[in-house]
Amino acid sequence: MVRFALIGTNFITDNFMDAGRQCEGFHVQAVYSRTMKRAKEFAEKYGIEDCYDSLDDLAAADNIDAVYVASPNALHAGQSIQMLNAGKHVLCEKTIASNQRELKQMLDAAKKNNVIVLEAMRPVFDPGFRAIQENLPKLGAIRRATFQYCQYSRRYDNYKAGIIENAFKPELSNGAMMDIGVYCVHPMVKLFGMPDQILASGYKLSTGAEAMGTIIARYGNEMQAELLYSKITDSILPSQIQGEDGSMIIEEIPDTVNIKIRTRKDKAWEEIKIDKKENNMYYEIEEFIRLIENGESAEKHNQYSLWELAVMDEARKQIGIVFPADQ
Repeated sequence: MVRFALIGTNFITDNFMDAGRQCEGFHVQAVYSRTMKRAKEFAEKYGIEDCYDSLDDLAAADNIDAVYVASPNALHAGQSIQMLNAGKHVLCEKTIASNQRELKQMLDAAKKNNVIVLEAMRPVFDPGFRAIQENLPKLGAIRRATFQYCQYSRRYDNYKAGIIENAFKPELSNGAMMDIGVYCVHPMVKLFGMPDQILASGYKLSTGAEAMGTIIARYGNEMQAELLYSKITDSILPSQIQGEDGSMIIEEIPDTVNIKIRTRKDKAWEEIKIDKKENNMYYEIEEFIRLIENGESAEKHNQYSLWELAVMDEARKQIGIVFPADQ
């Protein structure tokens, strides 16, 4: 059994609790919030035994094996490193760090303390992503990938009404790329590796937060990928991978339940439906627990997070998005 503590008491943590309770070996022992009142309210809702409003006290607790970090992005590195240095494994919500430099510091802390840190990147642990990987050879030589995740945020309505929430605060390392664009970047680097060149463009709000953007990634002269993401529009087109022998349509890149393949020569369609849990956070938790219980390294997963942030650091540089954490 892995005894978890939670940092964060928002809707993401609610989803985490729902998914985790379906996993064998999952137990939440404690919850941290900035106020004891909020921690106790969350604990009462889920029957959690221990409450903290001090990260120092949480780090010192000897009945915690692992910590799920679901705070704003700007806090991920500092909170994770504190828990790693206390000998606790860390499952950190996406985007795992503000930049690649912070992630390298997190990985150094994990290695030094013989624990693991893993990005909670739910799409790539999902059976839908595995189906994409397994069926990719049917497409022949891959020439183009177009991944898009554009989801109009209710927080944008609040922004237009003069209420600036965390999602649109660059001082918290937030914005469209960090919030949902990462769901396009990470699958790209896991499928195709680190690109040779990227070109990025984005639209920024008056706060300096990115509202939407596009990244074009080149892989030599072999293929290119286009990533489209937005928090101020909805996309109605699916993602797609094009090969010389066929094309694959992916209905939702963050939570794939259905893919379709059409061959070029005979124009035949194949539909692949994915049977899986409704809450696909289950699979990232399952893998995290498996790594801990088997004493395995998370290095193979961490490499994709390093590439993800390398792409995003360069994209932000081109767009002109600078976080305090970059200084």
